[in-house]
Amino acid sequence: MTEIPVPRTAAPLDEATGVFVDHRELLFGVVYNMLGSVADTEDVLQETWLSWTARGGGAPLAAVDNPRAYLVRVAVNHALRRRAVISRRQETYVGAWLPEPLVADEGADTADGPALRSESVSLAMLVVLESLTPLERAVFVLGEVFGYPHAEIAGIIDRSPAAVRQLAHRAREHVNARRPRYEAHPRVRREATERFVRAALGGDIAELMEVLAPDVTAWTDAGGKRKPASLRPVHGRDKVARLLTSGRGGPSNPVFRYRRVNGDDAAVLFDGDAPFAVLVLDLTPEGDRVRGIYVVANPDKLAHLPREAV
Repeated sequence: MTEIPVPRTAAPLDEATGVFVDHRELLFGVVYNMLGSVADTEDVLQETWLSWTARGGGAPLAAVDNPRAYLVRVAVNHALRRRAVISRRQETYVGAWLPEPLVADEGADTADGPALRSESVSLAMLVVLESLTPLERAVFVLGEVFGYPHAEIAGIIDRSPAAVRQLAHRAREHVNARRPRYEAHPRVRREATERFVRAALGGDIAELMEVLAPDVTAWTDAGGKRKPASLRPVHGRDKVARLLTSGRGGPSNPVFRYRRVNGDDAAVLFDGDAPFAVLVLDLTPEGDRVRGIYVVANPDKLAHLPREAV
C-alpha cells in the first residue's frame, strides 16, 4: 500500500501566517505613512508576505531570530521600491495629488478605527512628507512616528547610523519648517469643521469669509476622474470662498457625515449613499480659522469607503 506523503510546510506556514497577522497593523502603519496610498500599501504587504513565506522553503521562522524586525525591514524595502513607482505615476497625474485618506467607521473609537493604523498622522502632515526624499521619509516615519532608534533604522535601510542621523536631521528640519508643531483640540476641530460645512453647503460667503484665514489654500484631488473645481491649488480667502460656493462639479444629492480621517475630525461628502469626497481642514494655531482645505474626490482613492444608508 502506497503511503500518502503529508506536506511538511503546512504547520510552518500556519505558524508563519500567525506571526505575519500579528504584525500586520504595524506593517500597514509604517508602509502607509511612507506611501500615502492604501492600495499601494496593501500591494506592499502582499509582497512582504510572499517574501516572508518564501524564506527557508516555507519555514521562515526557523532562521529568523526577530520576526518583527525582519518583517519591518522587508516591508520598508518593498515600500522604497514602490515609492519610485508612485513618483512616476504622480508625474502624469491630473491635477493636485493628495494622499489617500483613512476614514474611521461611524461611532468607532479611534483605537478601533483604521486611523490608528497610521499612528494618526494627519493628512496635512502626509502632504508635507511628500516633499521628502524616499529615504528621508522612511527615516522620519520610523523614528518620529514609530520611535525606532537610529541604530535600528540603520539596519532596516542598510545605511550607517551616521547616515541615518543625517537623514533624520534633514527630514526634521524640512518638516518643522513647513508644519508647525501644533494640533487643535478635537472639540475645536470638530466645531470648526461643522461651521465650515454649514457655510459651504449653504453657500454663505459671508460666514465662509469669517471661517477662512486670509492666506488659506484649497487643494482638490479628483485625478481627472470627476469634474474638479480646480486643477491647481487655490490661494487666498476671496478665491477660495468663491470656489467653495460655485457649485460646480458637486454631487446631485449631497449628504455630509462627520468622521475621523487620519485621526482628525473631518467630513465625508456623499452623493446619496456613495462616497463623493473627503474633506479635511488644517486650522491656524489659534484654532479659529481654516488655513488649509484638502478635498480628496478621486473615486479610486475612495474605493475602500463603504456606502452608507441615507
